[in-house]
Amino acid sequence: MSRVEEAIAAAHAAGRSAFVGYLPVGFPDLETSIQAAITLAENGVDIIELGPPYSDPVMDGAVIQEATTAALANGFKMKDLFTAVRAITAATDVPVLVMTYWNPVFQYGVDRYADDLLAAGGAGLITPDVTPEAAGEWIAASERTGLDRVFLAAPTSSDERLDLVVKSSTGFVYTVSTMGITGERAELDRAARTLVGRLRDHGAARACVGIGISTAEQIAGVSEYADGAIVGTAFVRALRDGGLPALADVTRTLASGTSSAHATTSN
Repeated sequence: MSRVEEAIAAAHAAGRSAFVGYLPVGFPDLETSIQAAITLAENGVDIIELGPPYSDPVMDGAVIQEATTAALANGFKMKDLFTAVRAITAATDVPVLVMTYWNPVFQYGVDRYADDLLAAGGAGLITPDVTPEAAGEWIAASERTGLDRVFLAAPTSSDERLDLVVKSSTGFVYTVSTMGITGERAELDRAARTLVGRLRDHGAARACVGIGISTAEQIAGVSEYADGAIVGTAFVRALRDGGLPALADVTRTLASGTSSAHATTSN
């Protein structure tokens, strides 16, 4: 198993779902973003998801866009991503996935990006805007390096699409809870539960649900049928409004939702 798969299995063995936490790199500054990621790991997150700032986000909600815009204005460079991953993985054993739009990877060079991420201690990529059939170069690079490749499945995905996503993904399948951009929602779409069931039918061993999750109660609900819950906006808001202490408090509070009855079958 990969480190990501091992982290999910360890959470299941402890009787809970996995907890995946997202933060943008470079917000409010590079060093604080590194410490913020370590804070997630120290307070209950099983897998860290780092987002390099991007000038034309298509999935990010207002809170995350505000943070990534600030990071870019502060002078974020691609090398800062690898600096951050190296520092975080030196401080914690929690695996670090990079959530990145495809154009920066393509411009950097797919093989070079994979090699530099591996050298920094990274665990793989989540690629929200590239489909498996368009990601041949990345799939080859991930197979060569052992990095995980996490593709997205949406409620609108056809059975053929889900089959391709399941066969192409490693680590887990990123299961989009609802259509639209990231952010907090008062009620998760019931489509998420149906989608995870469809992914299971197509052979998905691990499916983690993201987009719109912001409370321990929502995490507990997701834990009934999925392998893990992904939280982003709530963490970014906590870091923005209260710094590292607030981030630690929110992380602990949300992590409490993972210990509800875990009804999935673990591998």
